Amino acid sequence: MLTGYHVAVMGGDARQIEIIRKLHEWDAHVYLAGFDQLNGSFTECTDLDFSGSHVEKLDAIILPIAGTDDQGMIDGIFTNRTISLQTDWLKKTPAHCQIYSGIANDALKKIVKKAGRDLIPLMDRDDVAIYNSIPTVEGTIMMAIQHTDYTIHGSKVLILGLGRVGMSLARTFHQLGAKISVGVRSDAGKARVYEMGLTPIDMRDIDKYEMEFDYVLNTVPAPVVNASIIKKLPSHALILDLASKPGGTDFRYAEKRGIKAILVPGLPGLVAPKTAGNIVANVICGELQKSKRKVEE
Repeated sequence: MLTGYHVAVMGGDARQIEIIRKLHEWDAHVYLAGFDQLNGSFTECTDLDFSGSHVEKLDAIILPIAGTDDQGMIDGIFTNRTISLQTDWLKKTPAHCQIYSGIANDALKKIVKKAGRDLIPLMDRDDVAIYNSIPTVEGTIMMAIQHTDYTIHGSKVLILGLGRVGMSLARTFHQLGAKISVGVRSDAGKARVYEMGLTPIDMRDIDKYEMEFDYVLNTVPAPVVNASIIKKLPSHALILDLASKPGGTDFRYAEKRGIKAILVPGLPGLVAPKTAGNIVANVICGELQKSKRKVEE
C-alpha cells in the first residue's frame, strides 16, 4: 500500500488514467496536472498547484510515457494548457522525490540532474519493454492490415532491430506466415536470427542487399531507413516506423518516391491504453512501495 504517499501525475494520454486508478487502489494521495478536460472524473484527486505547499510533500512525479520535449514541455491530451517541468520547481520537492518517465531525452535528464533528483526511465527496464511489446505488435499488425491491400501471410517483411520489440515482431509476423528478414549489427544478432529460422541482414552492409520487401518495420531510433534503402523498395511497400520521435526513416524521400511511410510511436497507448497503462502502473506502484519502505527505515 501507498498510504500517506504523495504522487503527482502530469500530462500524458489514456495510459495515465490507469496509473491514476492504480495509485488510488494503493491508497496514495494523488495530485493532477494536465487533466482538466476529464470533467471531474477524479474528484478524489487534488489539482496540482505548482506554487502550493503540497509540492514539498511530493514523494514521486509521474510524467507521460513520452517524457518531455527538448524544452522540458509536457504534452497531455486532456488539457489545452502548457505544462513545463523546471529545475527550480523540482528543487522544491523532497530530496527523495523520484521522477518517473517512459523515456528520457537529454533535456529531461538535464533538468532532473540539476535538481538533484532520481530519474527512472521505465522503458529502459526489460520487464516493461517486453510486456509493452505485446500491444505494440498487435498495433503493428492492425496498421499493416489497414494500410495495405495484400495479406501479411506470404509477404516479405524486413524488421530493423532485434531488441525487445523487434524480437516480438519477428516471432509474431513469422507465425502469421510472413517471410522475415531481420536487420542486426552484431554477429550474435545474426546467430540469434538464424536460430529463430529467419534471414539475418547485416545492417553494417545493408546497402548491398536487395530490398524486395512488402513491409519495413523499424524499431531503431536512428536514421537507418535512408534514401539508399527506400529507393530499392517496390512502390507498394509500407514502412511502419515504431521508434520514438523523430523515428529512423527519411520520410521526405519516401514521400518523394510515393512510398507510404508512417511514424507510429506509442502504439500501445493508441491501440490498448488500458493494458499498456496497467503494465506501467503495476511497475510504478511496486517501485514506489520499495521507495516508501526505504524512506520509512
